[in-house]
Amino acid sequence: MSRFASLVLAALVGFAVPAAAEELSLFAWSEYIPQSVLDGFTKETGIEINYETYASNEEMLAKLVSGAASYDLIQPSEYTVEALVKANRLVKLDHAKLPNLKNIGKEYWGQPHDPKLEYSIPYMQGTVGIVINTEKVKEPVTGYNDFFQPKYKGRLVILDDALEIVTWALSSIGLDANSVTKENLEKVRPVIAKWLPLVKVYDSDSPKTALLNGDVDLGMVWSGEAAILIQEAPKKFRYVLPKEGAHMFIDNLAIPKGAENVPAAHKFMDYIMRPTVSVEISKEFPYTNPNVEARKLLTPAERANEASYPPGNPKLETFRDIGPIAADVDKLITDLKAKSGA
Repeated sequence: MSRFASLVLAALVGFAVPAAAEELSLFAWSEYIPQSVLDGFTKETGIEINYETYASNEEMLAKLVSGAASYDLIQPSEYTVEALVKANRLVKLDHAKLPNLKNIGKEYWGQPHDPKLEYSIPYMQGTVGIVINTEKVKEPVTGYNDFFQPKYKGRLVILDDALEIVTWALSSIGLDANSVTKENLEKVRPVIAKWLPLVKVYDSDSPKTALLNGDVDLGMVWSGEAAILIQEAPKKFRYVLPKEGAHMFIDNLAIPKGAENVPAAHKFMDYIMRPTVSVEISKEFPYTNPNVEARKLLTPAERANEASYPPGNPKLETFRDIGPIAADVDKLITDLKAKSGA
């Protein structure tokens, strides 16, 4: 029976046709949003969430730009927010609809990608560093040049992320992580060409898995993944930020232009900034929580996890938008991976 016929029949017999459930289309990183948070939002608001995942900012951008699908909320990292703002691809946020924005720490305001949080709100912050299985690796591993050594061939898992790999190589030869130029790409080409044949696993979704299973002994991974390993086996795994400098990323929620349900997107953003909800995210995915009120709800052991909340004053750097040269970065890594047999 057609929709029109259904409406006519309902009118004739005096029954109302039930309205379709309100929906929110969310495009976000894999293994990053607890199902309990999604279910809690739906239970409270009646809004169903369609959750689709990606493994890199570049994958998300490609799908967004292609117009293959439309989304109400995306989860870009800091440099991707910057690029989307420049391209006028994000909806300006209505702070009046985000009362829980007051819970976000002061250090997240004034960041170069979105200084006034006009287009994005921070979801989680983290770093990229080295996980060491101390039962298998006895030598000090303090930086990129310690990590990528021939003696560790076949014992390494790294993120499957072209920009990350390039910035590690830049840092390893004393260059700024954001100095991504054609000239500098040629400088790091031989470095990366030596590194990639040593790698056993490329994994941006769940790099902890190969370490936990014992398939590899060292990993260059997201800090939240490292934190889970430390929780599971605190005497076995250590997390070290490379001495040459490490990437501090800030993952955000933002509304892309063309979103069909902007009000629901605002509701979800405010919901996840509620301290009791935000701490739920930290419990399952223990990155650095930008919500200072949620941090107060963590246990002392959770706050002491060296991967979630690195001690001291490490050298950290956020990424900036690199523009069209991103294509060169991707090509460089694709070519070198192919030559390495990956």
